[in-house]
Amino acid sequence: MWGYEIMERENLKSRLGFILVSAGCAIGIGNVWKFPYVVGQNGGGIFVLFYIIFLLIMGMPVLTMEFAMGRKSRKSIVCVYEELVPDKKPWRIHGYIGVFGNYMLMFFYTSVAGWMLDYFFKYLVGDISSASVEETTNMFSAMLANPGEMVFWMFVIVVLGIVICSVGVQKGVERITKVMMIALLALIVVLAVNSLMLPGAAEGLKFYFYPDLKQVEAVGGIGNVISAAMNQSFFTLSLGIGAMLIFGSYLNKDRALLGESISIAILDTFVAIVSGLIIFPACFTYGVQPDSGPNLIFITLPKIFNEMALGRVWGALFFLFMTFASLSTIIAVFENIICCGMDKLHWSRKKSAIINFIIIALCSIPCALGYNLLSFIQPLGEGKMILDLEDFIVSNILLPGGSLVFVIFCTNKFGWGFDNYIEEANIGDGLKVPKGIYGYCKFILPIIIFIILIQGIMAVL
Repeated sequence: MWGYEIMERENLKSRLGFILVSAGCAIGIGNVWKFPYVVGQNGGGIFVLFYIIFLLIMGMPVLTMEFAMGRKSRKSIVCVYEELVPDKKPWRIHGYIGVFGNYMLMFFYTSVAGWMLDYFFKYLVGDISSASVEETTNMFSAMLANPGEMVFWMFVIVVLGIVICSVGVQKGVERITKVMMIALLALIVVLAVNSLMLPGAAEGLKFYFYPDLKQVEAVGGIGNVISAAMNQSFFTLSLGIGAMLIFGSYLNKDRALLGESISIAILDTFVAIVSGLIIFPACFTYGVQPDSGPNLIFITLPKIFNEMALGRVWGALFFLFMTFASLSTIIAVFENIICCGMDKLHWSRKKSAIINFIIIALCSIPCALGYNLLSFIQPLGEGKMILDLEDFIVSNILLPGGSLVFVIFCTNKFGWGFDNYIEEANIGDGLKVPKGIYGYCKFILPIIIFIILIQGIMAVL
């Protein structure tokens, strides 16, 4: 019964469902919040160019490896190694680390998603659109300082994610995520068209897409830009903790995995690029610095929306889009967590959903209180809250570290081996992974990922 768990866990109903659900996992706050301000801080167009290059040469191989491991094993991250290499037990350690990474991601991501939903609600009732510039600036700080508000919206997000996943793969995860992703894509196009009609659109587009060497010098040279692009292109696909692997385990053998991975990366990049089309024309129209950093979404953009015609409508649509982007990732990661309980402990879906609802809701509270009641806890130094620590553990250690493990596992005989990886990845119609990339994947790609890992750790030292 438990040897072929995919029958218990269902299959994804369609190829479109697989692409949209997997893209939904990748498309998150990093695309629509972090990407635009990182572009603004790293010279605009030349950063975008390097970002796309690194996405192709780094993201694609690791993504196909996760999908191949998932499809071959029909298991979640906690059981994938014992299924693929049952006689090589040390690999299983990473399965448990991957589960921990999924939990840790949700312990802070649920709070940030709650911020998006909170701001959407504020626009619906008119709290932000009627605020002055000073009130808009203070509103974000007031939200963070309010423990009840922070915990409430975090709790709403957890409930939404768990309820959707508890229904099942096809009826819950796939059906709801498909609707959200289609709505997300429609919303982002509408918002981008509106921004492109603003008076400062041409100047914003020039900054965004033109590789200006003067901008490169202003941010410390080409080395800093390349490093930032390498990091962003790597993290954007949520690789390393099995969040993508789980959807490979629901995939049939009709399509080869490289083409599917490229489709997901294109959607992911499309959302990131179009997010910039929303933000940069507005910034240049209203005289706002495009390198405003994390405040860009919650302080700078509301000021811009308040100056626009129909600003309340555009603000509500923007934060609805942000809510969909963050919730699609939460649903995907919740699905991975729930299925780990089903695979390893043989729980029913409902039992795993209930137990994990309690775990995630309780363990997300420290982050929700990290800017108010627990603000005295600053583990990474002054101004670095609980959220920053949890984000550091996931983004700087577990994602690159886990991806490094996947690459070594799929390219060495003491792991699964390159031949097994290639064979599984190339089953079905579509683009095939060329065998000629063996040397690159075995020797060069691990070095690049290791550099990212070290850079991420050194960033807080």
